[in-house]
Amino acid sequence: MIIRREKKEDFNSIYEVNKQAFKQKDESELIERIRAGNNFIPELSLVAEENGRIIGYILLSKIKILGRKEYESLALAPMAVLPKFQKQGIGGKLIKEGLKKARKLGFNSVIVLGHQEYYPRFGFEKASKWNIKCPFEAPDEAFMAIELKVEALADESGIVEYPKEFGIE
Repeated sequence: MIIRREKKEDFNSIYEVNKQAFKQKDESELIERIRAGNNFIPELSLVAEENGRIIGYILLSKIKILGRKEYESLALAPMAVLPKFQKQGIGGKLIKEGLKKARKLGFNSVIVLGHQEYYPRFGFEKASKWNIKCPFEAPDEAFMAIELKVEALADESGIVEYPKEFGIE
């Protein structure tokens, strides 16, 4: 299996991976909206490919944390693996590679709303640790952040602002 940047010819496969993994098309449509917007970072749209088939996907895109001032961060959303390939470490490899590339591109932090048993194994902690709040009702344990640089979130308290592509009002 290889992890690489998406190509245009992967778009239909990425749509299907997300649709099957989430059993709905919302995440697939979110990806398309993010790709078309200003917060898309092509280097952070990654696929897991095995024998020429796309089996997993991760996207990190720009968001803001609004506090005393405005800070740039990244949202990890979505991350998906085809159901028959789940629980084989593919998602973990996508997350690790995504975080590594984000760090290399100079980003300081990543925010995720996800399973509280899953994401902490990659270094994510409750965002409330840094007084970073979700803009909508979400369980504290599920709204998480990770510092890509030491003390990156020390002064970044505030409310996360998702871009309009996320459809959050």
